[in-house]
Amino acid sequence: MAGPSVALSPLIAASAHWLTRAYPPAASDSTSLMLVEMQARQAVTAAAWLRYPTDTDAALVGIAGPGGSALLDWRAGSEPDPEDAAEGWRTWVDEVVVSWAACLLADPALARRAVDSVAAAIPDGARPRPYPRQPEQRQPEQRQPERDRESAGRRGARELTADFRRLIEPAQGDRDAAALLRHPDLLEPVAGMHRADLLYLLGTVGA
Repeated sequence: MAGPSVALSPLIAASAHWLTRAYPPAASDSTSLMLVEMQARQAVTAAAWLRYPTDTDAALVGIAGPGGSALLDWRAGSEPDPEDAAEGWRTWVDEVVVSWAACLLADPALARRAVDSVAAAIPDGARPRPYPRQPEQRQPEQRQPERDRESAGRRGARELTADFRRLIEPAQGDRDAAALLRHPDLLEPVAGMHRADLLYLLGTVGA
């Protein structure tokens, strides 16, 4: 695996936007909206990196298109008005990615397994993040002994896991804000669409 591609950014943004519209925050304040958006973004990012792990995968979905939100709208009972159905962002929604993200939001333990799988598969230097960070001053690269490189890899995995903290270790405030976004029964019509493929990919079938 070469690592996730930044070409997935439109797909991730549209799919996360779909989730936040289908499962809005429990309260109307800006803090609740921000917490819901962050959790949806983290779940969709993990799901997209699992589904499209290489630059080639990302390029192919960019050419073929991810499929759009029509079936998801119907399954979630959130079909838009005719004028809203033509919104361009909807064509970038990926049905499988949204379904997998719903599975992760409903089950933090499964989400942790998914993030661990991404961290294990992506080379340390190729690890993007679910949202931008401030640039850090880089020191001149030096050759490292093998043991030091392994230690750096473990640190990179921990850093990546920390970037998905709200997904895999949601605080009570996260849960309260995302009461709809994390409700297993409400998510089931979407999560159930492609759960079997996700469980197979993560090796949890029959676990």
